Amino acid sequence: MAEDRLDIVLFGATGFTGGLTAEYLAAHADPGTRWGLAGRSVARLEAVRARLACSSPACVSLPLLVADVDDPISIRAVAEAARVVITTVGPYAEFGEPLVAACAAAGCDYVDLTGEPEFVDRMYLKYDALATSTGARIVHSCGFDSIPHELGALWTVSQLPDDVPIALSAYVMARGAVSGGTIRSAVGVMARLRQAATAAGERRAVEGEQTVPPGRRVRLMAGRPHREELAGGYVVPMPTLDPLHVLRSARRLPGYGPDFSYSHYLVAGGLPATMALAGGAGLATVLAQLGPSRSLLLRFGTAGSGPSAQRRARSWFRVRMVAKTPTGRLITEVSGGDPGYGETAKMLAESALCLAFDELPEPSGPRGGQLTPAVAIGQPLIDRLIRAGIRFEVVESGTQSDAFPAAVA
Repeated sequence: MAEDRLDIVLFGATGFTGGLTAEYLAAHADPGTRWGLAGRSVARLEAVRARLACSSPACVSLPLLVADVDDPISIRAVAEAARVVITTVGPYAEFGEPLVAACAAAGCDYVDLTGEPEFVDRMYLKYDALATSTGARIVHSCGFDSIPHELGALWTVSQLPDDVPIALSAYVMARGAVSGGTIRSAVGVMARLRQAATAAGERRAVEGEQTVPPGRRVRLMAGRPHREELAGGYVVPMPTLDPLHVLRSARRLPGYGPDFSYSHYLVAGGLPATMALAGGAGLATVLAQLGPSRSLLLRFGTAGSGPSAQRRARSWFRVRMVAKTPTGRLITEVSGGDPGYGETAKMLAESALCLAFDELPEPSGPRGGQLTPAVAIGQPLIDRLIRAGIRFEVVESGTQSDAFPAAVA
């Protein structure tokens, strides 16, 4: 890799989350970091650079790269200019592929904040082999999707023996508003459930049984709505991308034990709120299937818009992990502030800085390719996030567990 490459290039710096990520890098990047901004409009990039320079004078000379996903030459130039590329340009199913392809070809590390399962699977099918050959690390979902869950699971199992079965359940609690870009991505996911199932099946066919070493078992446990005292209310299964990442990490890393199962829930609160949540999600999924009603859903958010600083300051998240083994129970929590934007910008930026500068664990497989955050950057990223104010805590340990699932024991 050419020595004159920038350490990091942020693509999408003029968007809402991209702007927050740029502000975080300006204030917290490692000393000596050489980084730049990329986007479609040079005028808007100059405006972002001028805003950053008001509080961080060194940003006055940040390099600017004009690039558009519809211009392959400009996207290739971004990948060839950087050691690590951050992209906040979504929905990723619509705009993400050109940059993944360029980074895989250029041997450039890549991080995004996607929560779109179909996009992740299709990028694996198309570019994992190329990225493996060039050494590019393609690391999806480095924001609230899926860092707290991915690294929370990794941190939790690291507190346990690695030779016992582990049944891990995650309970997600959060308060926050959503941006226009998040709404567009969510509607896109709901509109393409069949295509996502097809992509997932194609990926399973390619990966086969090689994803789990002989003698180990890794499974997703089908959950059901119920009242969970350990989570403080009614919980419903949360069919997001997060559990898929956790399971992929568990297949790759032996520290998850010989028999690992995982379930993933959203804490909905009381029974009325649970019923309203389930009904609303079902209605939105139905509306997303038809063009006219899908357009109506998209009107709830404008691209580039997002919650105010005051609203973000009142937002928070908490992910409680309950790990059961045949002899005990361990409860941990990962928690922080505004999940979708403030903390997501922090997670995304620190992921890129970790790839650029930190001594990372030796991989058990190829260095490059499409990797989960836990496999690619793992404990070094946990250390960075703790220093940045995100909390990883043990809530309870050592309690005897009579409810260890018999199917796992």
